Amino acid sequence: MKRWSDAPYQPVLCNHRGDWVTAAELSARSRRVAGRFAGAGLRAGDRILMSCPPSVDLVVAHVAALRLGLVVVPVNTAFSASELANVLNESLAKLSVVDDPARVPHGPTVGPAVELADYEPPPLDTVGRDDPAMLVFTSGTTGRPKGVMLSHANLLSSAEALRIAWRWTPADRLVLSLPLFHMHGLGVGVHGTLLAGASAVIVPRFSVDEVLDAVAHDQATLVFGVPTMWVRILESSRVGELAGLRLCVSGSAPLAADVWQGLADRGGQQILERYGMTETVMNVSNPYEGERRPGSVGLPLPGVNVRLHDITTDGVGEIVLTGPNVFTGYWERPESNADAFTADGWFRTGDLGSFDPDGYLRIVGRCKDLIITGGFNVYPRDIEDVLREHIGVADVAVAGEPSPEWGETVVAYVVRTDSAIDAETLLGHAASRLAGYQRPRRIVFLPELPRNAMGKVVKNLLP
Repeated sequence: MKRWSDAPYQPVLCNHRGDWVTAAELSARSRRVAGRFAGAGLRAGDRILMSCPPSVDLVVAHVAALRLGLVVVPVNTAFSASELANVLNESLAKLSVVDDPARVPHGPTVGPAVELADYEPPPLDTVGRDDPAMLVFTSGTTGRPKGVMLSHANLLSSAEALRIAWRWTPADRLVLSLPLFHMHGLGVGVHGTLLAGASAVIVPRFSVDEVLDAVAHDQATLVFGVPTMWVRILESSRVGELAGLRLCVSGSAPLAADVWQGLADRGGQQILERYGMTETVMNVSNPYEGERRPGSVGLPLPGVNVRLHDITTDGVGEIVLTGPNVFTGYWERPESNADAFTADGWFRTGDLGSFDPDGYLRIVGRCKDLIITGGFNVYPRDIEDVLREHIGVADVAVAGEPSPEWGETVVAYVVRTDSAIDAETLLGHAASRLAGYQRPRRIVFLPELPRNAMGKVVKNLLP
């Protein structure tokens, strides 16, 4: 707030039509929206669900909710009605801010412009550092979703670490085309911009031309993306337009080394890779000044401590960490909280990694079977249960396959009940039940799945 009052005419947010919102306007608009939330009966500590495409209105609503002390529940816009219903039921959200009210099975809804009656808000900006700010849920297709509780201190500490590490200043301008329902777009792009006193151009949907047009038109200095976006830019004849940017960042999935090198050679940018997750926002980053190593996520950010747990003889272990960025626990899941931390209180990420002699961290795999495709998390069980509903499927296992474009693609290994069942039939069944990023890209038919003596599928034996 002080930064907004000190520089009230500083441009902060811009939509794709070129309309800018200044610091003073953001302060006034977020106050007005906070009043509307209060008039609708929301009070500090209440949950508010938000699931919309990126827009300035959505950012204003998010800021207004935080200023009022509400707990924002961001939800993937590709969630099915049943997934969204599970999140609503679990979070007990009192209001849903959505692009289409038909997506919400029950409860009051409003659009991102929050077109409610104006109401004088109570005192704003009174929350404490340890008060909850966000509640982010995993997919709930196959059961009770798991909510990550993040405090204001968690979000602030991570944004401050990035401000320091990436030399983020009020002179910076970010072109932001990432979704605003996960940590990359929201916790890094939006929160980092606001903390640094910088500005951001919100692009509703990624396309190479829209991003690069915004870079040129608005004299941007920063672009953040996932590997899929960087592959698209590398394939474009306009890739050389990246050269004028101060910093390009990739995250949410591994960036292939040949893509990194191609962007360096043709785009004049050594992409900075970093490592974060919902429970911890941001953990590790390649250096702004110094060597950026393809295939590595770099060094711990300021305030973050990282080590390896249960290290194997080849130097690989589970990545565990502590710091003010680490979440406060899972929402009403004491059994999950007990498993999430080591005996001495370090958070267990579930990722396997190794350090090189210079202290750079390399992620070599996952303790579990999480698939990250195009920056989105895919849980194999969700896809397996949907495919098992088809009468032609006797058995199924889903795994990720490395992809230089998507990070990973989803592959389903199927044992058929009838040899007449073909891949197109099963892909069509999956398409009718799953979000686009969850759908298998390939079906591989097998006579049986490899299983151990306990009956568990041994996924590393899948072809």
